Amino acid sequence: MKKLFTTTFLLLVATIFTFAQVKVVDTERFAFEPNLRYIPEVNSPADFLGYELGSHMTEYERVTQYFEYLADLSPRVQINEYGRTYEGRPLINLVISSAENIENIDDIQAKHLELLDASESEARAIIEDEPVVTSFSYNIHGNEFSSTEAAMQVAYRMAAANDIETLDVLENSVIVMFICINPDGRNRYAYWYNSMARVKTPGYEPRDLEHYAPWPNGRTNHYWFDLNRDWIWGVHPESRGQIEEYQNWMPQVHVDYHEQGYNSNYFTMPGTTPRNMQLPDRYEAWTDTFGMANVNQFDQHKLNYFTRTSFDFFYPSYGSSYPSVMGAIGMLTEQGGIGGGRAIETNDGYVLTLRQRVFDHYTTSIATIKKSRERKQDLLKYSYESWRPKNSKVKTKAYFFTDQTVYANDVVNILLRNGVEVERLTNSTSISAKDYITGKTANRSLAAGSFVVKTDQPRHLFITGVMERQMEIEDSVMYDMATWAAPLAYNLEAYSSEALPKMQTEKVAGPLMAKKGLATADDAYAYVIDWSQRYAPKALAKLWAKKYKVRSADGPFTDQNGKTYPQGSLVVLVGRNLEKKDQIASDMKALAEEVGVEIEAYGSGRMKKGMDLASSKNRPIKQPKVAMLVEPPFSTYTCGQIYFLFDQETELPVERIRTSIFQPSAVPSFGSRYGGANLRDYDVLILPGGGNGLNQMFKKEQLTEIKAWVQAGGVIVATESAARFFTKKSGITNVEFKKSKPDTSEQAKYLDYKDRTDYFGKKRIPGTALNAHIDVTNPLAFGMDPTLFALKFGSDGIMPSSSFQTVGHYAKSADDLLAAGYASPDNLEHLAGTAFAGVANVGRGKVVFLVDNTQYRMFWRGPSRMMQNAVMLLPGF
Repeated sequence: MKKLFTTTFLLLVATIFTFAQVKVVDTERFAFEPNLRYIPEVNSPADFLGYELGSHMTEYERVTQYFEYLADLSPRVQINEYGRTYEGRPLINLVISSAENIENIDDIQAKHLELLDASESEARAIIEDEPVVTSFSYNIHGNEFSSTEAAMQVAYRMAAANDIETLDVLENSVIVMFICINPDGRNRYAYWYNSMARVKTPGYEPRDLEHYAPWPNGRTNHYWFDLNRDWIWGVHPESRGQIEEYQNWMPQVHVDYHEQGYNSNYFTMPGTTPRNMQLPDRYEAWTDTFGMANVNQFDQHKLNYFTRTSFDFFYPSYGSSYPSVMGAIGMLTEQGGIGGGRAIETNDGYVLTLRQRVFDHYTTSIATIKKSRERKQDLLKYSYESWRPKNSKVKTKAYFFTDQTVYANDVVNILLRNGVEVERLTNSTSISAKDYITGKTANRSLAAGSFVVKTDQPRHLFITGVMERQMEIEDSVMYDMATWAAPLAYNLEAYSSEALPKMQTEKVAGPLMAKKGLATADDAYAYVIDWSQRYAPKALAKLWAKKYKVRSADGPFTDQNGKTYPQGSLVVLVGRNLEKKDQIASDMKALAEEVGVEIEAYGSGRMKKGMDLASSKNRPIKQPKVAMLVEPPFSTYTCGQIYFLFDQETELPVERIRTSIFQPSAVPSFGSRYGGANLRDYDVLILPGGGNGLNQMFKKEQLTEIKAWVQAGGVIVATESAARFFTKKSGITNVEFKKSKPDTSEQAKYLDYKDRTDYFGKKRIPGTALNAHIDVTNPLAFGMDPTLFALKFGSDGIMPSSSFQTVGHYAKSADDLLAAGYASPDNLEHLAGTAFAGVANVGRGKVVFLVDNTQYRMFWRGPSRMMQNAVMLLPGF
């Protein structure tokens, strides 16, 4: 024992001595090319900020001040603001080139974009004479902090270095730097670290507070979204502005800068499978060219790295994959460091510092810039060839979708924002095309107004990558998801064709808006809003905010002119809102314009078919008071997506309640000494997915109270994994999930260790589109179409029963189930016919089960009306 104590003590002393020798800011080993000559009038980041990079986490405002300073002093730098975040921070990028190029930057930009449509002879001249465009996106995840710090040094190097190599690079390059994609997340992390976690002596020990930022950390933007999944969809202002600016340049090379866990060494290209098989064959070789440029530098500096064994680029909405479908060499770097603070001991005893993380990112940025200049003409040629439709590997000539589906305008606007030309049919047209539901080709007729997206245009890679029903999948074990096709995600009636029919079209000139307006009556009896309209839920929230009494139709009805309204349509009876009689017409007109809905005024309540407008079956619906639990065990992303749906899009108040202040008493309460709210103060409780710890939150006595609250009329909306908690075991419902059969095959029993990841990876469903059917007569599905593409992760499915209202179920035959993506035959057989959405009545209340995420990343929009219905309509039914 004495010997063991002595050994342990000596190891501890040795560790302390090692730490004592570590320089948190090692300016000798991690020096930024100290032999370079710089313009003396331009200060380095260290001189401007008053501290060495790596010694402090620089707040975004100070970062932007430095870039503004560079743009003021250096004729090589132009600064642009391309948007504002939700919190009002400016989104900026730098354009860096020679002083002469910057003076003529508009002409250079215009000439560069001519390459997209150039003839071969025109292209040769542009490739010979014009600079290569190299771009970078830094700090898209706010707590992956080091890349924006590095960007300051990179910008200084290119703005002020005077060596011959730098001047040559600037003459032949335009460098576009998106210096911080996510300022809100960055500052959330920086403020916490600098005000609370930062200490004089860094906490090397991984368990130190310095390495544990509080929920929701800084990774996400203001609404807790991962912006690195939003490049295509443009849900957020950060993405929309960035893509507009990207389209203004269409670079040849783009690198997206990240950090990973601090125990990992630096990742540089190439990545692993699955790959986007539509990309040019030369893409992989180019990524290795740039990867080797980084490797050569890392070998010289004895920096640790790896390639090829991680990170695929299959999903095209990353910062590393989006550029590739836009004709560039899109790449990723991943520096170990998330949670690393200024210094942390890794699992092999190495002390990783923020200074090194900054240095490593600086090193790869400069290596990429140099390699781009070195291969300038080859890279310009690669982009030109990538933009030529004749080089497409996909046979599809056009995609068609009707304008009668709820989210058709959304898809058109996404395509337009990404530089795609969209057309509309000016007359009805017959086509032979593949149906997105069945996958089968047949003759069909499309009405005038339907949309056409031809692939014979420069962004054909992007078009097929986003619109093609099924991507070729070489490896089902993937980093993200297996399908993202826009017609599936937005639940469009869509078709694809390998031949162009004879058709007359007109170009869609600009972003599309929802139809809106008020059809007035001389002496209105009631106002009606079709619930299937895109923004009908927002209209309801606005009516509630103005204290209008509103009804929701329990069934369809048809007016005297033959117009039919679906279930859920809103009815505002003038006779129930007499206190607003003098203003109701003007309110309705303003509402239609503001929200983007069509409202019909009726002089009589008598309908031709179905219920009259004042029927008791048109249920009065009052604004519910809604709570949503946030913090672990719930998913930050799902919390953010649901809150965004209600706060940004619907404008319905939803109170976010921290689980950490949940009081373990017989009466569940949320709050603190500064004010709390009893569960009984709410009508609806949303439980976002991602959590498996509900059994720790809800004890037996609490479940008793929850059940009493539901029986008294409360509505629980349980999503994703949270839905599993309220099954039969909870004692609240009798719902049961279908049990998966264990794999008892001989192959599984004697599986080699090296094969386990691949074998069991193929057993999971990695974000796949399944054909589903919806009961549109149920209030949970009011306003929806009877067919749906459900996005599936995992293999959970509810067993239908007579006591459970099955609202959404997967196709009953396994052969008809898979729409796009990957799922094993066993999983398809397991899921066929099971329910993924439904309602269990409990007394006067309900538990709503939404097994799949209904608003995944706010781009898989087809199912999202179910979440709005669950919160807004179900309490009244």
